[in-house]
Amino acid sequence: MARHIAKADFPVTVWNRSPQKAQALSAETGIQVAADAADAVRHADIVICIVTNAAAVEHILFELGVAEAMPQGAVFVDMSSIPPKVEKEHAARLERWGVRHLDAPVSGGTRGAEAASLAIMVGGDRKAFLEAMPVLSAMGQPTRVGPDGSGQLAKLCNQAILSVSIGGLSEAMLLASAGGADPAAVRDALRGGFAESRVLQEHGQRILERNWMPGGQVRNILKDLNAVIEAANDCGLTLPFVTLARSMFQALHDRDIAGHDHTALLLELEHRNPPHRVGDQPDRAPE
Repeated sequence: MARHIAKADFPVTVWNRSPQKAQALSAETGIQVAADAADAVRHADIVICIVTNAAAVEHILFELGVAEAMPQGAVFVDMSSIPPKVEKEHAARLERWGVRHLDAPVSGGTRGAEAASLAIMVGGDRKAFLEAMPVLSAMGQPTRVGPDGSGQLAKLCNQAILSVSIGGLSEAMLLASAGGADPAAVRDALRGGFAESRVLQEHGQRILERNWMPGGQVRNILKDLNAVIEAANDCGLTLPFVTLARSMFQALHDRDIAGHDHTALLLELEHRNPPHRVGDQPDRAPE
């Protein structure tokens, strides 16, 4: 993502909690590596943060001096995936420092980041969004969906659709295999019909290859599904499909399958349906 911003002729200063990750960009044209987080943002008009969870965002903003170091009028763009109500709290706190705020989580995974084709869901002030648009557009397709917190709400909608879709795909592949059909041929037969989707295309291929190398990790989609259910509770909603998907991912996590790609949901279905298994290839999984 940083490379694409630099290629769009914006000067970029980077910092990472794991220094070697930032250092890997030191040879790139237009990119400088900062010694610490505050130095990285001290002269920036647009500050982008993308880390694992709300606690990490909070630590970077308010404990490592980023909120204080940003110039007045700067736009802080949080591209992490965190709860909408936490994002609203951050926006209010940053306003006291004279810093504007956008929440802009993404979908598209590592492939989308590499191809600059990320779906970017943005919440926040319209003027701040327009100012940040050229930078965001260097990474993908930004769409403003409402006020502060709305970008995170859109990401939760994405995760709800994704988790339920992976569950349906996994059940379909297991059913095809158990019933005596060729799961790969079934997937091909479904392509172009109403079941066609990137989930069927990309995650279906992962399942056939039994490739659980992440991608989006089980632990992260579980974190997001917990946030979906919390947001639904705040709205007075009951989401039974998401609740079931969350319980399946929780079961995987409880069996220490947390760093696998989220398509490893199939493993939980196979665990509940012995001896049935999709394909005869060995599992490719993180250590």
